[in-house]
Amino acid sequence: MLDALGVEAVDVRTPQELSGLDAIFLPGGESTTMGKLLDTSGLREPLHAALHDGLAAFGTCAGLILLASRVLDGLAGQQPLAVLDCTVRRNAYGRQIASFEASLDVEGLPSWHGGPFPGVFIRAPGVEQVGSAVDVLAAHEDRPVLLRQGRVWAATFHPELSGDLRLHERFLQEVTG
Repeated sequence: MLDALGVEAVDVRTPQELSGLDAIFLPGGESTTMGKLLDTSGLREPLHAALHDGLAAFGTCAGLILLASRVLDGLAGQQPLAVLDCTVRRNAYGRQIASFEASLDVEGLPSWHGGPFPGVFIRAPGVEQVGSAVDVLAAHEDRPVLLRQGRVWAATFHPELSGDLRLHERFLQEVTG
């Protein structure tokens, strides 16, 4: 998605690679494994500090779980980064076989230009609660699925699998000007 938007993307695997970033994308995957990798790579504390210092972030699915303040149904000792004031439940929509797609009306995303946004939900987390500083930008069946708190965005779904550039483009426009 970033290549299609003409954005230079770099992999971040060490704390040194955090310097000079305009934003970071925390992808989907397995949140407990990703959390362990943050610890073994030494990235957890520097990433936490960078996010609290204003580094923009977009978390997708497991990335949302990493950004959340509270995680339900996580493994014992699972520690999120706690930069997005919300409570999420891992695998809230069920197992892999329960994955689905849904049309989403995203606040501020013109539906007349491309229609509703195609949400791709794969073993998605569910947002159980959001704090007062969190904007809900989209919901599915009255459940928040796209959140924004300042320069931190997060989706329970996978916008990168939709083939639709609008959400990534809007995020980048908002956070990098």
